[in-house]
Amino acid sequence: MSTFGYRKRVFLASISTGHTSYILTEVESSRGGEYKWGHCMLTMADCRRRIQLEFFLGTLRARRESLRKIDLLIKELEQFRTALRMEAGLIEQYEAKQKAKPRKSNKASKRRAVPNGRTNKRSHAE
Repeated sequence: MSTFGYRKRVFLASISTGHTSYILTEVESSRGGEYKWGHCMLTMADCRRRIQLEFFLGTLRARRESLRKIDLLIKELEQFRTALRMEAGLIEQYEAKQKAKPRKSNKASKRRAVPNGRTNKRSHAE
């Protein structure tokens, strides 16, 4: 029976969305360093997609690689977050400018109804 030194599942979307995106992190206890073959897994799921990243600690080299892998992943996620924030801000600025612009007249307003219910473009002579 495995015991976990750390195990946590966090849902990525609020419950009101109904989406089942989550992150599950599991680090099996080494029982004070005695057991080095434990299960260390990061699972990320979004809708029907799921990926699992293993972080093996059984050898000195594997421990170094696993720690390098998680450090690199965190670094890239931080940079991704920065890029997302920047693009979200640019989109919000653009949308705010669009709302502030006066609306141009619609082509439909340049059309007039005729008795049979159809619309005709106004002639330049009118």
